[in-house]
Amino acid sequence: MLEPYTITRHVCPRNCYSSCSMLGFSTDGILQKVGGDPLHGYTKGKLCPKGFNYVNLVYHPERIKHPMIQEKRGSGKWRKISWDSALDIISDKIIELYQRYGSHMSLALNKYSGNFGILHQAVEGMFNSLGKTTRAIGSPCWSPGLDAFHYDFGWHQTSDLEDLLHAKTIILWGVNPVWTSIHALPYLNQAKELGATLITIDPVYTATAQKSDLYIQVKPGSDGALALAIAKYMIDHQFHDMDFIEKNTVGWSELKEYVDSFPMEEALAKCGQTLEAIKELSNQLIKGSPVFIWTGFGLQRHVHAGQCIRAINALAAITGNIGRKGSGVHFANDPQWKFTSNVMKHFPDGLDQNNCIRPIDINNFATEIHALQDPPVKFLWISCRNLLTQNPDRALLIHALQSLELIVTVDLFLTPTAQLSDLVLPATTNFEEWDIVSSYWHHWISINQPAIPPYHESKSDLQIAKLLSQKLNIKSPGISSFPTDKTSIQFIEDEFTEEIYRDLQISHWKELLHAPRRKPVPSTAWENLQFGTPSKKIELYSQTAKENSHPPLALFVPTQQENQKYPYRLLITHEQYQINSQFINIYSLHAIKTEPHVLLHPTLAKERNIELDDMVRIYNHDGEMIIKAKISSSVSKYTIQIAHSNNLPINNLISYIPADMGKTVTGANGVALNDTFVTIEKLV
Repeated sequence: MLEPYTITRHVCPRNCYSSCSMLGFSTDGILQKVGGDPLHGYTKGKLCPKGFNYVNLVYHPERIKHPMIQEKRGSGKWRKISWDSALDIISDKIIELYQRYGSHMSLALNKYSGNFGILHQAVEGMFNSLGKTTRAIGSPCWSPGLDAFHYDFGWHQTSDLEDLLHAKTIILWGVNPVWTSIHALPYLNQAKELGATLITIDPVYTATAQKSDLYIQVKPGSDGALALAIAKYMIDHQFHDMDFIEKNTVGWSELKEYVDSFPMEEALAKCGQTLEAIKELSNQLIKGSPVFIWTGFGLQRHVHAGQCIRAINALAAITGNIGRKGSGVHFANDPQWKFTSNVMKHFPDGLDQNNCIRPIDINNFATEIHALQDPPVKFLWISCRNLLTQNPDRALLIHALQSLELIVTVDLFLTPTAQLSDLVLPATTNFEEWDIVSSYWHHWISINQPAIPPYHESKSDLQIAKLLSQKLNIKSPGISSFPTDKTSIQFIEDEFTEEIYRDLQISHWKELLHAPRRKPVPSTAWENLQFGTPSKKIELYSQTAKENSHPPLALFVPTQQENQKYPYRLLITHEQYQINSQFINIYSLHAIKTEPHVLLHPTLAKERNIELDDMVRIYNHDGEMIIKAKISSSVSKYTIQIAHSNNLPINNLISYIPADMGKTVTGANGVALNDTFVTIEKLV
């Protein structure tokens, strides 16, 4: 007899391309297993190993069960306290700081992408309800690329991946979907079966490159030079699509003049390619059209990241590979779509999103939080982040945090960040809460419903925001305008509009409990060739970029250079079986994960007298780390590569280096993580 499961619908809210729709199978309030949702049009019932291990995450023995207070910050001496006591400590400090400084700007929020559910924006809503507070803004992930697409196209769009089946050439530029987007693989494989040529451009010979028809090993940070070299070859040989250019772009004459003056030899030297490689890529763009280009996040983690993306966009535009089935440059779409975001909009009179925030750059948080005065930051709330393993300038960050009077972290586990906090509040998982989740890659929307009661005393961000608002208003009536009497269901209802219902062809959001729905966007990005720029065309020359102090054209700017003391570039890639530090402690994944290691080219290993499995010290002026060495020609000679795994102290080595773009869309520049230089030596 079959087990009588209760089946519930969920969404993986992690920072991942797929935002998988999942089914939870429970009995008697216990989650027994998790499977993929076959009704989801993109993920189609498949999950990655992380998704199939959610039961192990929900019931992990190290999961935080109740609020805890640390006797002394960093001491490791924790004791259980009640929710009421925790809320008393927090609310008393908020009120005392307001009385001390006459505003709430001494309160700071640092939150990012640990959970992309819309109702998790209740944290921002709670802070907004107090008045003007200090807030980490920007993104460590994708800011330069978003700005580049904003300047060129007016916004960012992606096609349905079914569009790949119309492509004759697919270029995976700085992305490794075999590791980071497995739900794209069936589309890529089917496209190859239909005759498409698959090209990977990457500094590392990745698992995706190994499955490609052509691999180009570009020098890190020189992707813009490669794109402009191809553009120059095509323009010199009159292979560009003049009809498309005249009808759909502005700035052609300026771009052509610049490219004509650009020495091919210099471009080839900068990107480490031969003229034969440029010819081959050019032929693919000519004979293999339509061309589908997928630009990953890795190639825009350099100082001139935005310019690199703009050069790739320009290459697609001058070859007519925009708006046609099977073509386009794909980076991201708008994950929030048309929801109201009312959960955040609880501002006191006279304030809104534009004047309710004293901003701190999320990537330069250590320096800026230390420098802020009038008033200084004294209280920090951390949610959906593991700050100490993700931010640059780790030593400076730890020093800056010591000056704070109260640090509160909301999480599932005692992460390194939680261990440096005063209070830790236990968070629910997506199997214990209501939410709405959409994707920054595909076009499907799903509802997340609770399958089981909250684990021990854990609570959702929304519940915590309501409880804290209630506690604050008891002690100081009217101090918070965040609603305390609305249920999660009511918050969800507030996010939907009649327009959304009409577009999704549903009469109520609860219909999403029967199946996810696709957002009604074109299957081919920019298929109507109507763009969001001031000119309504693709802007090869962007006046908006110029007004924001950027070059108006996609110019080649030299990459960051090594120096004699630290001659090797450190490339940091995502690990296959975790997302930053999430899923790090799932024991069943340990058996299939490789041991943490650094990859060195054989020539470099020989020069440094390093052999396979030697323990090595990697260091620069910021710090050091000890790790095992592996030797492989998959990396270039003077590049070393580490997958960000197992809470490795990689950011001991990383200073804040701003990328060129990001402020227009996210409010702050990106961070050039892959422009970090180090040296390496064998431990004896």
